Amino acid sequence: MPDLQHGLVPVAEGVRLHYVVAGEGDPVLLIPGWPQSWYAWRFIIPLLVEAGRRVYAIDPRGFGDSDMPSEGYGLDNVAEDVHILIEQLGLAGPDGLDIVSHDTGSWIAHAHAAAYPEEVRTLVVSDAHIPWVSPLPERGYPDDNLNARQWHFYFNRVEGLSEALIHGREREFLSWFFGPSKLARTWVIDSEAFEEYLRVFSKPGAVRAGLNYYREVFSPRGRAASEARKQKQLTMPILTLGGSYADADNLYHTMRQFSNNLRGRVFEGIGHHLPEECPEEMTAEIVSFWAVAGPEIGRPSRNELSAC
Repeated sequence: MPDLQHGLVPVAEGVRLHYVVAGEGDPVLLIPGWPQSWYAWRFIIPLLVEAGRRVYAIDPRGFGDSDMPSEGYGLDNVAEDVHILIEQLGLAGPDGLDIVSHDTGSWIAHAHAAAYPEEVRTLVVSDAHIPWVSPLPERGYPDDNLNARQWHFYFNRVEGLSEALIHGREREFLSWFFGPSKLARTWVIDSEAFEEYLRVFSKPGAVRAGLNYYREVFSPRGRAASEARKQKQLTMPILTLGGSYADADNLYHTMRQFSNNLRGRVFEGIGHHLPEECPEEMTAEIVSFWAVAGPEIGRPSRNELSAC
């Protein structure tokens, strides 16, 4: 990676968000998913720097080296954190800021775009199911593949028991998340990357902070907020990305509910962790999207969503 500068931005009383920054040019903001950190973008950052961008990769509240308060994990609140960080760092120009997200980072990015659309020039969301926003799967028991990918949506919501089962077993828990159930290219999470994720996941308060994202979004107030957010039309250009062995075109069908300025791509042979499994392809797709993003990208055909 290029030389990185680390910083902390206060966004609420007792809450500072950690970020890294590299490169020169127009800023772009990267938001990772759980249970990861800004480090998930380590392959993407140098590629975007090479493309002439100043790259900011953040740890949302409760992630990585950001502060981990006991509360405040509702998406509206976390979106406000992002808004304050953007203001504090002066990242949004007259037309807004390019934002790229993954996994639960896409939950946050969507919530931020709905609340602060003037701050978003373009939005990229990748491989995620956004509770109460994404179309629901067919009724009935999930098959083995879906169950292996999404069991934690239910487990994480169990108050108290989840922490008790994870604490002291963080290595075993993360090993599953970075195994074949989530990754098609398992080798991309090498021992160095795994140890970095284990370091931040084992910090005091980190496990509970991550679980609280799920507890909040599935709470009655979280559901109401998500369903209200779903009604807000988004006009900025949006790119959805997915792995064929993971959520595939789910985000495309999610975003088309409230966007007509949309294109999507599914990467064949790729699992959930796109930024690490196919960074070159992902970056090329994003840079191409930025090049053509205008007042109306238009809705692509299904063929454009099928392969890369």
